[in-house]
Amino acid sequence: MSQRIWLSSPHLGEEETAFVEDAFKTNWIAPLGPHVDGFERELAAYVGVGHAAAVSSGTAAIHLALILLGVKAGDTVFCSSLTFVGSSNPILYCNAQPVFIDSQPESWNMCPQALERAFEWARREGRMPRCVILVNLYGQSADMDAIVAICERYGVPVLEDAAESLGATYKGRASGSFGRIGIFSFNGNKIITTSGGGMLVADDEALVVRARKLSTQAREPAAHYEHTEIGFNYRMSNVLAGIGRGQLRVLDDRVAKRRQVFETYRNALAGSAIEWMPEPAGMRSTRWLSCFTLPGGDLARRQAELLQFLERHSIEARPVWKPMHLQPLYRGAPFFAHESGDVAARLFESGICLPSGSNLTDDQQARVIEQLRRALAQVGA
Repeated sequence: MSQRIWLSSPHLGEEETAFVEDAFKTNWIAPLGPHVDGFERELAAYVGVGHAAAVSSGTAAIHLALILLGVKAGDTVFCSSLTFVGSSNPILYCNAQPVFIDSQPESWNMCPQALERAFEWARREGRMPRCVILVNLYGQSADMDAIVAICERYGVPVLEDAAESLGATYKGRASGSFGRIGIFSFNGNKIITTSGGGMLVADDEALVVRARKLSTQAREPAAHYEHTEIGFNYRMSNVLAGIGRGQLRVLDDRVAKRRQVFETYRNALAGSAIEWMPEPAGMRSTRWLSCFTLPGGDLARRQAELLQFLERHSIEARPVWKPMHLQPLYRGAPFFAHESGDVAARLFESGICLPSGSNLTDDQQARVIEQLRRALAQVGA
């Protein structure tokens, strides 16, 4: 297994050790503490948002955000379909009803035209959404100008899921800073990691103060344990926040490395017919994962054969996310496709994610490229 090349393994350095040692020396190892406060301040400053609350996961941050935005049982919530299930499951936690929005080919992210048609349908049906969960896929922002303008016109707030896109920008502005609330993830495979953790950010201080309360079991300010509403055990520990503070100091380097990994793949495979995930003008992706699609037909079989070929050579690669509207869990949920058809389904059928970690060595990437060339020749791409 020491020879295995992973899709996106954790990349720790020297910065984290001092913060973690400080947490142990001061005995601040339980949830909350000075590193939590520091991590919140530093991340908020990095993305240019006023306030932040550190929590146990990106999914927890989305759940809290939905509550903060007033989502209740029976409400409708729009959500990007091409995403990880952690983006949409919190809708079900709230006993709300998801409506899924297709991707656009230009960015693989939420399609503004499909979103517009979903709003027109919702208005006719009397099912206007409480909010829109907009996912920035694989490290790249969606078309924020178009999508935010549509949501503002209908008076519906955006919950920006930037779990995969910390460090990305849209027209010079940080991903995660466009929505009424933004969220980030620090899972082990993300750009930076705290092993597990997330962050909720907003310019509205009252929202973040309430998020902190709800994430600490909604305890009231009393000498005893007083509770008047349901809360959650969602706060980040001081130890993990210390790791995050160290990781944040090298975030720009991690993004630069992943972008370099992507460019190396693209240059090395320039003669192939595969198509890389596009990066539209004005967007700067982190290239959290380097993704491409296969050309031609019989895609499901050829995709499976390519992945199996790489797996036989101990190289971890994966299909693009299976869209939520195709998941058995969400069978029957409304879905609004791109005008050309179901883009998310085509991307799932033809898309592949390659090893993309910022700790990927030159020799490891050369090995991936060599085996990928052989695999592409075998499947006819």
